[in-house]
Amino acid sequence: MGRDTVVPSIDLSGKVAVVTGSGRGLGLAYAQALAAHGASVVVNDIDEAVAEQAVKSITEAGGTAVAEVVPVGTSEAADRLVARAVEEFGRLDILVTNAGILRDKVLWKMSDEDFDAVITTHLKGTFTCARAAAVRMREQGEGGTLILVGSPAGQRGNFGQTNYSAAKAGIAAFARTWSMELGRANITVNAIVPVAATAMTETIPAFAPYIEAMRNGEPLPAFLRKGEGFGTPEDCAALVPFLASEAARGITGQAIGIGGDKVALWSHPQEIRAAYADGGWTPETLADVWHTSVGAEPESVGVPAPKFPEA
Repeated sequence: MGRDTVVPSIDLSGKVAVVTGSGRGLGLAYAQALAAHGASVVVNDIDEAVAEQAVKSITEAGGTAVAEVVPVGTSEAADRLVARAVEEFGRLDILVTNAGILRDKVLWKMSDEDFDAVITTHLKGTFTCARAAAVRMREQGEGGTLILVGSPAGQRGNFGQTNYSAAKAGIAAFARTWSMELGRANITVNAIVPVAATAMTETIPAFAPYIEAMRNGEPLPAFLRKGEGFGTPEDCAALVPFLASEAARGITGQAIGIGGDKVALWSHPQEIRAAYADGGWTPETLADVWHTSVGAEPESVGVPAPKFPEA
């Protein structure tokens, strides 16, 4: 970017946003960033005190926000969130589906309850809230923005996270599908893939000392901020007002990663190698060619381990 380049300011004045799961962590950072750029925000959490504190942090900084305390997942909860936006501010322009929980266990130890709880909050919660928001935005006839929160676990899988990885993979698929369905209504739909120091990542032993040092006022080292794309929730938050702005009006159906000093575009699943057999395949002919053609270079799985410098 040249010295004389003028970067247009992102102004969301007059826009109204709902951010689910925004009492703390990444969700709070998203809500604060939207409010800082002029949007009125409905904060959502299951804890009333946490939600009210989040609202206070926004209003004391000069923003506008109200709280709606409800667990995301049901159609009734989604309708309440949209209705609160309309009752308080007259409209809805932006939805950020951030609400989520974790119930991590390996496959053979994961209960139905563990699976259902995560799928209900992440996947069904995203679906019900997006559906309610899309109905309202289409009625308004002025377009809108759906920002769905994904995860590297949904892009690549992650050990012990059957439920979470499946939900986040589904959310990325939602973004691709809904971008097509809502395009004519001028509603953009994107998935974001944040990586940040949160209560969840602090449980990873390798990250814990760096997060603790950060909370004591020390900056995260460059190998984390750049090499791993790992930073604070506030680092991730910049993507949300950008995608909600007119500057991003042509961006839809994408999965966009952000963290630390890094922003990245994730690829969509696609065929990368093919082979052909006249008349079709048999198990034997597949076995004969697999390792020298289609399966010669299998795809990797899992979120790569951080590359920490040697002590």
